Amino acid sequence: MQDVDPWRISVAPMMDCTDRHGRYFLRLLSPHVRLYTEMVTAAAIVRGDPDRLLRFSPAEHPLALQLGGSDPELLVAAVLKAGVYGYDEINLNAGCPSPRVSEGSFGACLMADPELVGRCISAMRAATDLPVTVKTRIGIDDRDDYGFLCAFVARVAAAGCGTFIVHARKALLSGLSPRENREIPPLLYATVYRLKADFPALRIILNGGIDTLTAVGAHLAAGVDGVMVGRKAYADPYWLTDVESAFLDRTCTWQRPSRAAIVRAMADYAEQEMREGVRLHHITRHMLGLYHGRPGARAWRRFLSTRGGSA
Repeated sequence: MQDVDPWRISVAPMMDCTDRHGRYFLRLLSPHVRLYTEMVTAAAIVRGDPDRLLRFSPAEHPLALQLGGSDPELLVAAVLKAGVYGYDEINLNAGCPSPRVSEGSFGACLMADPELVGRCISAMRAATDLPVTVKTRIGIDDRDDYGFLCAFVARVAAAGCGTFIVHARKALLSGLSPRENREIPPLLYATVYRLKADFPALRIILNGGIDTLTAVGAHLAAGVDGVMVGRKAYADPYWLTDVESAFLDRTCTWQRPSRAAIVRAMADYAEQEMREGVRLHHITRHMLGLYHGRPGARAWRRFLSTRGGSA
């Protein structure tokens, strides 16, 4: 297999899922999938403890930091603080529909102000040599026509963003929970395909509802540059070994690890982390789905929930 785009397959930023322990676990399952942090607000990095929020294992590369914010100066300050940690990408969240996020004037509501997003991107790019990317939706509320999406992408691209991760649903900023916003607005994959066709110079990554190898292959065949998977990778993490084998193994010599080998590696990791004061449950909770669909899966979850939660 020829070298593939480093954004070909990625795992979405997911709150309470893609913390550093969850990412370490996922990396054991796929050496090349691109990982994203949970969204971290620029304000928390600048005014809080950046080491607690930003440190990660070198094993997690390639890894992107997703930032939440809408103040260019605050975002720049966060980018500068993050610079010493060695991330591979800085991603701006312009797609989260959470009411709490919207109240902070970032997330999906930023689609209504492409000029502001453009200023944020320009400022961030001036502060780092890393790729600065945007994760967004295809629209918000009643502003869901294709022209609205194109105008947003064109303005942000003009500011220097060359990579857009596009969730193929619009976001409803009131009346739906974040979970409902992942399920109720219809998926319009053709809109993202059209966006790639109309902006061929941009890297367009498709996100939303992708949970089979067949779907991954079909989207890539439709012309987008990459696919971002989300809840499937967390609920059934061993599926990522199939993804690695089918779409990312450049040499076709990669050896799929057994579930038992993953457990042993995570036990070693947990032992080290617990010496530094980490509670075992904070690690094992990410492993509940490792035996998804296999005999004994329920017993495995019960074991981790009781023994893993007691330490």
